Amino acid sequence: MNEPVSSTVATPSSKRKNAEVFSFLESLIEKKEAEIGEIEQMVDRYERRVQREEQAYRTMSPLRRMLTGRKPDHHLAVEYIHYVKKPKERVRLLREEVERLQAMIEGTLPVTLSE
Repeated sequence: MNEPVSSTVATPSSKRKNAEVFSFLESLIEKKEAEIGEIEQMVDRYERRVQREEQAYRTMSPLRRMLTGRKPDHHLAVEYIHYVKKPKERVRLLREEVERLQAMIEGTLPVTLSE
C-alpha cells in the first residue's frame, strides 16, 4: 500500500538523462571530427610546402643549387615523423573514438564515459 515514490516516478528523469547523454555524445563526436579536419589540413599544408620547396630547388641553376644545399635526409625524416606520421596516427585514434561513440548512440555498445 505504501510504495516508495522513487520507484514510480523515475521514468521521466531517466528519459531526460538519456537525452542529455545522447546530446553530449553527439557534441563530442562533432568536436572530434573538427579536430580530425584540423589535423588533416595541417598535414596537407606541410605536404604542399615541402612540394613547393622541392620544386623551387629543382628550378635553380646548378651553381645556385650547389651553393644553397638541402636539408640532410635525417632532418627530413624527423620532420616527416613530426608533421605527418604522428598526426595521422592521432587521426586514426580519433576516428576509432568516433566509431565507438557512434556505436554508443546506436545502442550496439553500452554507454560508458571514460573521460
